[in-house]
Amino acid sequence: MDLTVPEYAYMFGFLQADGHLAQGVGQKGRLTAEISVRDIDLLREFQKLTPYYSSITERTRSTNFAEASHTAVWTLCSLEARTRLNGLGLPYGRKSQAISPPYGEFSQRDYLRGVIDADGSVGYTSKGFPFISLTTASTAIATYLGHHAREVTGAERILKRNARDSVYNVFYMMETAQNLAAHFYYPGCLSLERKRAVAGSIATWVRPADMRAAHTRRRWNECEDRILLKLNSPTAAAEALGRTPQSCNLRMWRLRSGQVPMPSEQ
Repeated sequence: MDLTVPEYAYMFGFLQADGHLAQGVGQKGRLTAEISVRDIDLLREFQKLTPYYSSITERTRSTNFAEASHTAVWTLCSLEARTRLNGLGLPYGRKSQAISPPYGEFSQRDYLRGVIDADGSVGYTSKGFPFISLTTASTAIATYLGHHAREVTGAERILKRNARDSVYNVFYMMETAQNLAAHFYYPGCLSLERKRAVAGSIATWVRPADMRAAHTRRRWNECEDRILLKLNSPTAAAEALGRTPQSCNLRMWRLRSGQVPMPSEQ
């Protein structure tokens, strides 16, 4: 499982979010991934990518969400395979808060697409606006998606657990969602077919003529950071840089709290 290969990076992201690694007696154990039977083709792709014996079964059971839930289950028992996955960052047992981006180099957008396919959504709001979102209990995953999305689109999100169930809901809408959907769901990528189809349709969305144009965020650079820190005043920096005092105050806090790296010395 070389995570610089797009298919393996995607597969690992999906398994981190929606797989389960169980430890048995001695060296026994198994990895399972259970999804709706309508998405069984994805499990067949995982089976092809895995050079160890694995099986796919189907089952129907009653759940809290449906009287008859028809699912497909992929099972892999190889100790060597489980050891490799565990070493890359897939923990045994309960993992929702423990998972984080893999160690070492990996294909970032493919990994995140796997996480989104497992625990996220791609679609349209009730008002017909395109969106892409991720629900996760992991601070590391929510933060990583936020950083990656900011690099791709310039959009910034303040991450905070919701009060009801203490998870992060990272949400992007309209043009930002369009850009991310095109970035993550590129032609020929391994993904859930239904989400890839929706991502493709999002590209055709056009902002209504009577809707205010989207605000284009102005990115900070190291030169501006140095001026901000030298002046040490959000009000003075705002006048010097042509920004708002609120923007300068927030940037100063992020620099001094370590949320963003300090500028290099000149």
